[in-house]
Amino acid sequence: MAEDTMATLLTEYPQFFTATCLEWKRLLQPDKYKNLVVKSMRFLVDNNRVRIYGFVIMNSHLHLIWQMKGGHRPQDVQRDFLKFTGQQIKQDLLLNHPEVLEHFKVQARDRHYQLWERNALSVELRRENVLT
Repeated sequence: MAEDTMATLLTEYPQFFTATCLEWKRLLQPDKYKNLVVKSMRFLVDNNRVRIYGFVIMNSHLHLIWQMKGGHRPQDVQRDFLKFTGQQIKQDLLLNHPEVLEHFKVQARDRHYQLWERNALSVELRRENVLT
């Protein structure tokens, strides 16, 4: 795809995005959960929702530099990404490690468990020299 065509598909500035596990717990320590996050990112790329420039996944949080494509709003993609990965990890914990899942129990009206901290950090990278 020509570079000028790619530019028209990118509708937002690139974003630096950080998501943290609840209370900095080491939820992402097992490789199977890191792989689940990577698989979810791959889905977003394959479905033309984002372009990912780089990422790092640590035991308690992750960082991404990504850019929304095709009119997708950052807050929608971020919400869906965290919701999907949280649900997938929760299902695995429920089946294989219910004692670990209990560490993520919360007293909230809309959920029984919470894996990600609310209000993930997202910063627009508006200038090329900031991105590179």
